Amino acid sequence: MHLPARARTTSKLDLGLYSRQVYVLGLETMKKLAETNVLICGVKGLGLEIAKNVVLAGVKSVTLHDTEAAVLSDLSSQFYLFEEDVGKNRAEVRLHHFSCKCCIACVHRVAELNPYVTVNAHTGALDEAFLSSFQVVVMTNAKSTSELTRVSTYCHDNRIAFCWAETRGLFGTIFTDFGDSFVVVDTNGEEPERHIISSISQDNPAIVTVHDESRHGLEDGDQVIFDEVEGMTELNSAKPVKVTVTGPYTFQIALDTTGYTAYERGGVVQQVKVPKELKFSSLAKSFLTPGEFTMSDFAKIGRAEQLHFGFQALLAYQDKHGELPPVGDENAANEVVQLAKDLNQQAKNENASRIADKVHEVEEIDEDIIRKLAMFSRGDLSPMNAFFGGITAQEVLKISGKFHPLFQWFYFDAVEALPSELNLADHAPVGSRYDNQIAVFGKSFQDKLEQQKYFLCGAGALGCEFLKNFAMMGLACGEKGTIFVTDMDNIEKSNLNRQFLFRDYDIGKMKSQAASAAIKVMNPHIRVTPYEIPVQTEETFTEEFWRSLDGVCNALDNLEARRYTDYQCVTYGKPLLESGTLGAKANTQVVLPHKTESYSASADPPEKTIPMCTLKNFPNKIEHTIEWARDLFGGFFKNQAEDVNNYLDNPDYVKKLKANTNIGVLKKTLEGIEAYLEKGNTITIKDCVAWARVHFEELFHNNIAQLAYNFPEDHITSNGVRFWSGPKRFPRALAFSEDDTLHMDFIIAGTKLLAHLYGIDDHISMEEIHEVLKTTTVPTFVPKKVKIQTDPGQQEEPSGGGDEHDADEAAIQRIVGSLPDRQQVGDWRLKPINFEKDDDTNYHMAFITAASNLRARNYSIKEADVHKTKQIAGKIIPAIATTTAMITGLVCLELYKLVQGDKKLEQFKNAFVNLALPFWAFSEPLPPAVHKGNEAEGTKSYPAEGWTEWDKIEFNMTEQTTLQELVNRFKEEHNIVVNSIASGVGLMYTSYLPGHKARLQQPVTDIWCTVNKKTIPATKHFFLLSVEGEDAATGDELELPDIHFRFRSVA
Repeated sequence: MHLPARARTTSKLDLGLYSRQVYVLGLETMKKLAETNVLICGVKGLGLEIAKNVVLAGVKSVTLHDTEAAVLSDLSSQFYLFEEDVGKNRAEVRLHHFSCKCCIACVHRVAELNPYVTVNAHTGALDEAFLSSFQVVVMTNAKSTSELTRVSTYCHDNRIAFCWAETRGLFGTIFTDFGDSFVVVDTNGEEPERHIISSISQDNPAIVTVHDESRHGLEDGDQVIFDEVEGMTELNSAKPVKVTVTGPYTFQIALDTTGYTAYERGGVVQQVKVPKELKFSSLAKSFLTPGEFTMSDFAKIGRAEQLHFGFQALLAYQDKHGELPPVGDENAANEVVQLAKDLNQQAKNENASRIADKVHEVEEIDEDIIRKLAMFSRGDLSPMNAFFGGITAQEVLKISGKFHPLFQWFYFDAVEALPSELNLADHAPVGSRYDNQIAVFGKSFQDKLEQQKYFLCGAGALGCEFLKNFAMMGLACGEKGTIFVTDMDNIEKSNLNRQFLFRDYDIGKMKSQAASAAIKVMNPHIRVTPYEIPVQTEETFTEEFWRSLDGVCNALDNLEARRYTDYQCVTYGKPLLESGTLGAKANTQVVLPHKTESYSASADPPEKTIPMCTLKNFPNKIEHTIEWARDLFGGFFKNQAEDVNNYLDNPDYVKKLKANTNIGVLKKTLEGIEAYLEKGNTITIKDCVAWARVHFEELFHNNIAQLAYNFPEDHITSNGVRFWSGPKRFPRALAFSEDDTLHMDFIIAGTKLLAHLYGIDDHISMEEIHEVLKTTTVPTFVPKKVKIQTDPGQQEEPSGGGDEHDADEAAIQRIVGSLPDRQQVGDWRLKPINFEKDDDTNYHMAFITAASNLRARNYSIKEADVHKTKQIAGKIIPAIATTTAMITGLVCLELYKLVQGDKKLEQFKNAFVNLALPFWAFSEPLPPAVHKGNEAEGTKSYPAEGWTEWDKIEFNMTEQTTLQELVNRFKEEHNIVVNSIASGVGLMYTSYLPGHKARLQQPVTDIWCTVNKKTIPATKHFFLLSVEGEDAATGDELELPDIHFRFRSVA
């Protein structure tokens, strides 16, 4: 079976589809992948997961190989099989698609994921002639040691990358072999470090100090090159040199600079990516001498060494019996344990006769672990397959040389997720699609899983993977179960590369609706309710809604929504599963009521901001010029246009503007309104060309010339140091040229956007543009006496005083008097432009890229292409399907533990993963902080034993309850004198303000409405109040948990 791909040339990738992935892998890597043919053997859940991720990544072709017929239990994790396909070959099974009849699903459905990838099915033998056509071969669901080693040996000998991946219940392994000599071009995928130099010593070795605006981030052994150094110019032509780190801002270079010219100023140092050569061993050799295992969990040191024998013992059992051990069969499990012991003893015997090159052995086989591996090895779990499928697919993509391959063995287990008490009879198959999950967790657990009510917040990349896993697991497939999923976004083309539930024909649909429909096809029993509203919609997501939930799973990409769901989970005492991705990196967090800290308890560091003076006058990185250009776009085509429309729509606009802004901002705003209204509805496309030309002169010549006039290149500060040093780069004004493509890009994009702003036809020929440019008069630069902000810590001065203030007032009066009468303008309005980064035809990115690069040229900064500019200007988060699949698998393993309900805190895992390195780190969730007062500050806690963010003081009252009654209840029930009460940021009462005493006689609900300036929704039954008070007996100031003030009963 062969399904051809859409025509594609490797020189031109579909960036509309791959844009987010390109920011992870890079264009060159993508082009290499587009020439890669991949064979995946075994199309059960794991094989399909790998295929899905590899096809989404955009390789040339994927061939699926399987010789077995589908069985009902395959539906535990094989999301492209239906019940009517049982008995048919997994690779070529026919089934109905979402909207078309009788198509070849495992091929057709995988092929649908990416129209540029050819997908084939193969059910024949894996002979050498067949294997030779692939660059990567992946084997899963291996049946025999001999077949596995035969294929892997052929691949090793013929320079074909080989991966073996296996999941057995809650255990799994990956082996990789990229051949005798494999070169990794980029080991970590990080942007090379680039820093401004402050000094370089004349020493042996020389010491380099970088500017203190950021740490250099280098490590011992990294290599760097130098550029733009003045004085010690010998470094500018030097080859890459190794560094030794001596501090966060200093490092040694392996050079003797005692004979070099003394360093004067300037220069940048940049890290150089050094290729790394790896030598892999074959599988047959690595079985005996595996080398160092890639650590998966530092809490399980020694586990990989045990599982290395365990998985070989499973293969040996299959060699003998032709099948895996039956579920819960203790005799079969004991046989596997004995096989592992035999393998270990053979290794010990072998090592007894060796002095060097000893084979792998352990002191003693861990019988409990090997027995659990064997007893539940027939388990086939969607979360495990998602986890291993993401990792293995990323290893396949590393054939490109991007990222460091796994070297060479990886073992992982989640054995702590097994039921605390095993009733093996409960694990027997029942003839269900979930039998492979029942094999691990039992039928009782499956019944409980199906009755769960979960709120999934987000149906994007993470959300799609979660929903697929939920459908395979059977979550909310029972009569009382429901998955509520909400997402406000529509499906766009760029989503299709990693949000695998969506297809071309879904573009424009709501994500939550389309995703819900897709998983209903995968498992018709799942009960899912989609919404298209924010998670903060309290009219829909009411108190009753939140209380009805068993848990919440976040799949969000914004901090505000994450914190809100976290707040709600703390309020209602619900567990929260949190996760996020950034390129090849990902993390998970489990939030358990009263057991762990909340998501918001450990805040992320604030996003770095660029100082205003750096943006306006002293950029030194392309990021600075891009941010400046993005602001320029917003000012020209959105903000000023909105100012114009506000002026036309509101007669009091100028009056309100005067009241709320300083005179400098007022003048600037009115000047913009005047300029945009000057032409009004009479503007022509040629006027737009002239506008672009005049602004080119202002932005890239006159403003720069003014800066150079204020601070000449040789300017010395009052401290006796050069002004243009360190991060300050001396700028040079540009002379406009019609022969310069970049200059013309700015003119064309500016012309088109201004025409769109005024709502006129933007059609104009290049000949007409050149004609206008030749006749446009641009103002001659005349230096002015102006103040320029030079210190990042200095606030912008609102306006000058004295004569300057009077001049501004006069200018404002003139502008106000010259503005056209609103009635004369009539219904005409400008059409403000909202920035849209993903439409390559709207000139938004064309304008920003041109403006950014022109400014970069002013300051001798390396220019950026539209692709990099789009990422920075659009604040695009790099994303790839492999990371998403992998991390959702880990989250769903935690979901298994949550549903069981009896797990201890130490059995849960938070995770941080970087697939580029690759690296895994698991940790026990942190307990919540306990508030116990502060003796130094004279405060005590109430209750005295302390409290956490999960604790509340409950008051059940009515809508008519007055503030005085609430205060009295505090005194009567808790012996606390209330000093103040707040709701959020609104102060409802304080005993220190005499005017607040009158509030004591008012209902608490009325005061809440006054403070929050809104009415109480009918769905709201309580408030959370913050109270400050003191012990009535001792007068000690008390730290109190939130007050749960209930004024309505729940129906």
